[in-house]
Amino acid sequence: MRWWPRSIRWQMFLGLALLEALSIALFATVLVRLQQQESHRRAADRLSHQADSLSGQVQLALLQKREDWVPVSVRIMGRAPSVDRARLTDPAGNVLADSGEPPAPLTPAERIQTPRLRGRSARVFSLEDNQWEAVEPIYDGSVLYGYAWILSDRAWDTAEVSGIIRSTALFGLIWVIASLLLVWVLSRSISRPLAVLHRGTRELVSLPESSGSFPLPVPVKNEIGDLIEAFNRMVAAIEEQRSGLHDALSLLDSMLANAPVGFAFFDRYGRIVRVNQVFADLHGHPVSRHLGRTPAEIFPAKVAAQYDHGLQAVFSTGEPVNDLEFRGEGPSGPWTWLVSAYPVRTSPTQVRWAGVIIRDVSERVRAEEALRKTEKLAATGRLAASIAHEINNPLEALTNLLYLLRNFTGITGTALDYVRMAEHETRRISEIAQQTLRFYRQSTLPVRACVAELINPILDLYKSRTNTLNIEIERDFDAETTLFCYEGEIRQVLANLIGNAIDATAGGGRLVVRARNSRHWSDSQISGVRITIADTGIGMTPDVRNRIFEAFFTTKEDVGTGLGLWVSHEIIQKHRGVIHVRSRAGVRGQPSGTAFQLFLPDDETLAARARPTPE
Repeated sequence: MRWWPRSIRWQMFLGLALLEALSIALFATVLVRLQQQESHRRAADRLSHQADSLSGQVQLALLQKREDWVPVSVRIMGRAPSVDRARLTDPAGNVLADSGEPPAPLTPAERIQTPRLRGRSARVFSLEDNQWEAVEPIYDGSVLYGYAWILSDRAWDTAEVSGIIRSTALFGLIWVIASLLLVWVLSRSISRPLAVLHRGTRELVSLPESSGSFPLPVPVKNEIGDLIEAFNRMVAAIEEQRSGLHDALSLLDSMLANAPVGFAFFDRYGRIVRVNQVFADLHGHPVSRHLGRTPAEIFPAKVAAQYDHGLQAVFSTGEPVNDLEFRGEGPSGPWTWLVSAYPVRTSPTQVRWAGVIIRDVSERVRAEEALRKTEKLAATGRLAASIAHEINNPLEALTNLLYLLRNFTGITGTALDYVRMAEHETRRISEIAQQTLRFYRQSTLPVRACVAELINPILDLYKSRTNTLNIEIERDFDAETTLFCYEGEIRQVLANLIGNAIDATAGGGRLVVRARNSRHWSDSQISGVRITIADTGIGMTPDVRNRIFEAFFTTKEDVGTGLGLWVSHEIIQKHRGVIHVRSRAGVRGQPSGTAFQLFLPDDETLAARARPTPE
């Protein structure tokens, strides 16, 4: 509405004026209507009384045979302040006497009233001009003499109603003026603080970074003052949040710039919107070259296809994609990256960007390969030591036989030379066997090791593989648990058991690694550490379970050597430990899995017991 003012003050003025006008008009209408009804009632009573009085006077004059009094009575009644005209008519309606000049004959509206009379009582009726009139029959004994007519003075009837209207109008005017004055006073107490609040709001919108005008003054102590104080607190909170946001952005920029992993953000079209320096260094391109480009414009075709596949999965499903393994060949050799992509949402239902985290695990892959080679070498060394040990027995017999042949058979000449040559070569074989055994023997001393530090690196080493195979790892060990042992050998045992568990759970499942202080199963006086490695893999049949610690027995025909568990069992026995195995192969929908439990005594005399005796 264009005519409605925008200012609160004038809105209050106009609104109150309209409200007062409507209220007074409604009050005046109801009051006038009630007063009119009361005036009509009083007029009817008055006219009925006056008609009855005139009828009585005429009857008295007729009774006293003084018909000359009749006109006098009509004129006297016509002079009453509330009477406009008094008349006397015969039964036919002819005027016999009239207080007015000239005499007025009956109108048709008046003539139709006489048949409506009931008995000798007066009848009051209204004429077309809203003027009231009364008629009453006059009897001379039992004979109808005529009718007495009393016409009310309309000005007399409306004078009271007009006075009420004037009084109401005067009262309404005074009331409106007083109300407007009151609104003027109140509006100043409202509009002034609102103006302060409005000015502060406009300044906050136009200059959000400026805080020179805040806090706003509080000119009143009412709800608006509370509102201004709340506004000041809101501005202070916004300033604090803005400062916190700046700090958070600074922290984010610092994290992106100094994080040891690569970060990148892609839009829905596969364009790079932001990268950190580590990400750029991984690809060998400056940061500026990445911005606004797609993976196909920067990376090799195979790597770009992997990027596009991961990004498309994030945008289509809204779910993160973890541990994608990218491999390639660079100037410094083969590299391996673990890439994780996650959605960046601007609303609960909209994925605006896709964030990418890249970790260069090339060194870890090389370390894992080295570990596998080390395990193979260890198994080969153990095998070589076993072979050397087995060679010693027949070698000793052969040496004795050559000694007997040389000293007690009496051979001479060339045959004796051959025997001496055989003894020499036999001694060489013995020395080689002894060197092989010395090479296998433990060259380091046992130490007190943290069990968690033995297990966690192995689990971390296999993390990418477990993620790829969808294997859930459950760790349950205390960081304070320690064990006196040969650290490298126990790590070799754990790596073997965990690796076998992962191979058995290649279809996805759960891997539980648990370690805690415990007692020997058969001797409660021996304290140590119990380590459990359990999986929900394919399990083993009883025949396989009975042979797993045999050398060269393997169920992995293509890649297995059959030496891992055999070497592990030897190491456990060297530590005076025990190992128990429980396994069940899944049959007819039943759950399957394998659990290895090994107990290692916490024995600090291990070094003395394991130290080789002098030869």
